[in-house]
Amino acid sequence: MKNIVIIGSGFSSLSAACYLAKAGHNVSIYEKNSTIGGRCRQFQKDGFTFDIGPSWYWMPDIFEKFFNDFGKKTSDFYQLDKLDPAYKIFFADDVITIGDSMEKICTEFERIELGSGKHLRNFIGKAQENYDIAINKIVLRPGLSPLELVTKETVLRVDQFFKSISQEVRKRFDNPKLISTLEFPVLFLGAKPSKTPSFYSFMNFADFGLGTWHPKGGMYEIIKAMKKVAEMEGVSIHVNSPVEKIEVGNGKAKGIQVAGKFVPADVIISGADYHHSETLLDQQYRQYSESYWAKKTYAPSSLLFYVGFNKRLDNVEHHNLFFDTDFEKHAEEIYDNPIWPTDPLFYANFPSVTDASMAPKGCETGFFLIPIAPDLEDTKVLRKQYFDLIIDRLELRTGQKVKDSILFNESFCVNDFVEAYNSYKGNAYGMANTLSQTAFLRPSLKSKKVQDLYFTGQLTVPGPGVPPSLISGKLVSELIIKKHA
Repeated sequence: MKNIVIIGSGFSSLSAACYLAKAGHNVSIYEKNSTIGGRCRQFQKDGFTFDIGPSWYWMPDIFEKFFNDFGKKTSDFYQLDKLDPAYKIFFADDVITIGDSMEKICTEFERIELGSGKHLRNFIGKAQENYDIAINKIVLRPGLSPLELVTKETVLRVDQFFKSISQEVRKRFDNPKLISTLEFPVLFLGAKPSKTPSFYSFMNFADFGLGTWHPKGGMYEIIKAMKKVAEMEGVSIHVNSPVEKIEVGNGKAKGIQVAGKFVPADVIISGADYHHSETLLDQQYRQYSESYWAKKTYAPSSLLFYVGFNKRLDNVEHHNLFFDTDFEKHAEEIYDNPIWPTDPLFYANFPSVTDASMAPKGCETGFFLIPIAPDLEDTKVLRKQYFDLIIDRLELRTGQKVKDSILFNESFCVNDFVEAYNSYKGNAYGMANTLSQTAFLRPSLKSKKVQDLYFTGQLTVPGPGVPPSLISGKLVSELIIKKHA
């Protein structure tokens, strides 16, 4: 049995803790904030409940597999409902509604572009094949060697790693609204569709094929469930415990410093921001230079608003995308020419539409997200300017007045990502999954300079997102279990 210390308590850290404790190790988690969950936290005010971080529940099979590994089911911990419609997309002159079945979605595509339903079924069929390869084979490998990507299935699809998802979509569909609808899911991977390999069309199957779900009570119910599993396996969790240093002796991880106190460890895993984790080491033990981190492509940061409305809103669904401005221009202002967006797309989440527990009776809980470039100047003036902009657009596109119904408005942006999560440049989702940042080309799960020091989470393998974070924790635990078997 090894004494294992884990820094951070997000999805990947909790996942790793559960697997390692189940394998018989003594596991302790140290979290800097007052609650566990990392970027998945919850904010409650005056009877309103907001998921501060992740708000989309995709790939339900990944969550089910995690709990199955501990003899449990998701239904043992929370009620999961499939949303219908999954979401709405507001354009300047139309609204596309994504239903809960391929039949409904194909009908909607046909309404926009004659003949597109057949093309969509073909596209999603191939996306499903990619999903099976990606989720059941590729992402379950630790990214230690390029040979991990070489399988019979990937060799047959090698061209899909060199074509972009944008090229794949645009050769099948002409209507710009349908193109935007199909390019949207890869934004979860943190890069422009034109820079994301077409193999990642498996995200489209996750969207249209598996559907969009909601755990009653919000996404934080998953964290609460994982905490129960961790404690069931004997994991000890310490909050309000920021780690100040990772101690190394003779090239081996020795322990951590927490509030001036030394905590010994045989193995250390950091699920905190990877760049920040390395700053906890003396210079000679860091794997990656500042120039290395500066050159990488990061997922966007976000300007978030948590809004309580004193009435129910009209013409909105649980999830809503406002694509009523120039998709390409906004993407350029995130990735190519990082500036505050001229006329941003945004996302609006009203969980109380389907879950009455998220807001007081007769009220609405509103969560708004504007994707922005990381490392931008973040001021109260800018936050207000963009809040007014998106509320104006919400009123225009949904045909209602809401400004006088706002009870409160709280915001979260670049400065908060840095302060709360030690996030590099205030990014929201980690490192983008571009071709040059896939699998073995991402920062490693295992330190190359310090024995028994490991990393997990969105900046390492397999990549950004909640399901990949669950898998990242499992991957790092497998490396440790194998070494110390």
